[in-house]
Amino acid sequence: MREVGFPSENLHGSKIIAWSVHLFTASGVIWSLLAIIAIIGHQWQLAFAWMMLAACVDFLDGSLARYFRIGSVLPKFNGALLDNIVDYLSYVFVPALFLWESDPILLPTEWKLPSAIMISLASAYQFCQSDAKTIDYSFKGFPSYWNFAVFYLFFLKWNPWINFAILFFLCFFVFVPIKYAYPSLMKHYKLPTIILTLTWFVILIVILIQYPDQQYWLVLTSLFYVVYYVVISLYTKTSRN
Repeated sequence: MREVGFPSENLHGSKIIAWSVHLFTASGVIWSLLAIIAIIGHQWQLAFAWMMLAACVDFLDGSLARYFRIGSVLPKFNGALLDNIVDYLSYVFVPALFLWESDPILLPTEWKLPSAIMISLASAYQFCQSDAKTIDYSFKGFPSYWNFAVFYLFFLKWNPWINFAILFFLCFFVFVPIKYAYPSLMKHYKLPTIILTLTWFVILIVILIQYPDQQYWLVLTSLFYVVYYVVISLYTKTSRN
């Protein structure tokens, strides 16, 4: 996506656009708050709907910010900090609360709170790393996709101890400096990755709409994208080396 510059005579209009993009990013806080309310009320379908809306905002806001060059329009406003605050709330805190409030079938009862604390602390460490987002547009370490991790644990309905092991495994990989692809900023295979990402997201929406009537094969099919994401991340890392 090409960046857009604004002539000086249109600076007022450019500031309106820039603040609108920041407001769009900040709207993730609203969707996360609504997700929290739904989680407390054990409205799981609604909670995931709000989490997915927050993820949509996160997928789009960076591209909008770069396209309109809002950093140069509002240089004193730290959009990256706003993005990190919203991301931690929507990708970490909300899923952590979901783990705590969830039914015992998701995690062993005595390990729900430790699991929520575990992912919160691991992600707090990652979010504070200066190179968490690398100069070659990658994430270093597992990129705290806890909302999607919780989504799969909920819909796959595996043994609670297996679910705990998966969370522990992912937390471990937060600290392993493997680079993971940033889909909207990839230099290679960007178009097919974005198409697959959007297709995957549509499948997740269908899964959510069908709840509590669930097509288990559809959940398993969606995992092919997860495998693709890991493979393309490792492949592009090898190519860079």
